[in-house]
Amino acid sequence: MARVVIKKIVELVVVLFVVSIGTFSLVQLIPGDPAVASLGEGHTPAEYAAAREEMGLNDPFLTRYWDWLSGALQGDLGKSLLPPNSTVTSQISAALPVSVQLALMGLIIALVVAVPVAMWSARHEGGWVDRAISACTFGVLSIPSFLSGMLLIIVFVNYAGWFPRSQWVRFSEDPGQNLYHAILPAVTISLLEMAMFTRILRSDLCSTLRENFILVAKAKGMSNFRLLVSDALRPSSFSLITMLGISIGSMIGSTVIVEVLFSLPGMGSLIVRHAQQGDMPMVQGAVLVIAVIYVVINGIIDISYGYLDPRSRRANV
Repeated sequence: MARVVIKKIVELVVVLFVVSIGTFSLVQLIPGDPAVASLGEGHTPAEYAAAREEMGLNDPFLTRYWDWLSGALQGDLGKSLLPPNSTVTSQISAALPVSVQLALMGLIIALVVAVPVAMWSARHEGGWVDRAISACTFGVLSIPSFLSGMLLIIVFVNYAGWFPRSQWVRFSEDPGQNLYHAILPAVTISLLEMAMFTRILRSDLCSTLRENFILVAKAKGMSNFRLLVSDALRPSSFSLITMLGISIGSMIGSTVIVEVLFSLPGMGSLIVRHAQQGDMPMVQGAVLVIAVIYVVINGIIDISYGYLDPRSRRANV
């Protein structure tokens, strides 16, 4: 198992290196001049030239990439252009906990709902319960996050008045108020994943319940609940675990939309606000942080396969 972990870590480092090159290169292609964004209107040619020199924009591409990467490895992602003299790291450090909390809450809500619903649906395969659940999940999958968020705002904020829309209280200040303000955005993020998890796990459970070892356990008189929980759930969870890693990317993408919709101070709002103002160092740093989180989480899930299924461990040696 140690060799598998070392191999995955080496692969992870290579992928992160490629991600850093891609992030730096793509941001360089975005229209706009960081020197102009930094100076604003009314600057002279001399001030413009001095700003480009100070920001290293006249250096060769590889030199600029190496300077940026070496700083990033030390936790320094550069200086943001808006507001002046503030660091990218400090602004990301303030915004990242909001997005991480929303994504984690959305993931937990999706799993808490999807697992029992999928088990219930698989237990009644082909019945009216199964068909009703399949219809509901299909309907949820057809609704994009921004539309479901707007519907939730109309029903629970504007009409019922149960939740606030544009407020945020940090967990360190008041945990109860924090969860109260975060629950509706988290539910918005979780809906698509909830439906996807339910359909995937239900399909795998139905296949597992037809296996010979399940039929033998049934013949021995084991209860249906015990069959589902102790015998069928674990071997049916590999596709779900794979989807958890993939869902991290889509959930982070959903937080961008949801944070703007609910006016929350997370990574989504940060990227949108600074991209509109041409603050490329901030966009570069934020995209890198999100990409690293996505790659690392998928790497951890990849390694976890060896603990869940020894066959995958032997295949990777």
